[in-house]
Amino acid sequence: MTPEEYTEAVLRMVEAIPPGRVMTYGAIADALADESGRNSARRIGTIMAKHGGGVPWHRVVGAGGRLPPGHENEARRRLTAEGVPFRGDRVAASAIN
Repeated sequence: MTPEEYTEAVLRMVEAIPPGRVMTYGAIADALADESGRNSARRIGTIMAKHGGGVPWHRVVGAGGRLPPGHENEARRRLTAEGVPFRGDRVAASAIN
């Protein structure tokens, strides 16, 4: 899988996250690992930062439900509107796929 194909696979996976649910960067990396030969949560973060504006980026969170760095307020607003539960400043574990 080329880097471009990997980016497209990541973006397709993010598009498929249903409203009211979230996935972690690591879960996306794990889901694509066998097909791509790559497994880096950090790489997913880089792809989302560069190319994620056209997909529901707010549905991708860090380990433990941390909201996307630098976009916490907007992500929380969008996720709250979708009914995602929070525990303090993090997405509740029950909402993470």
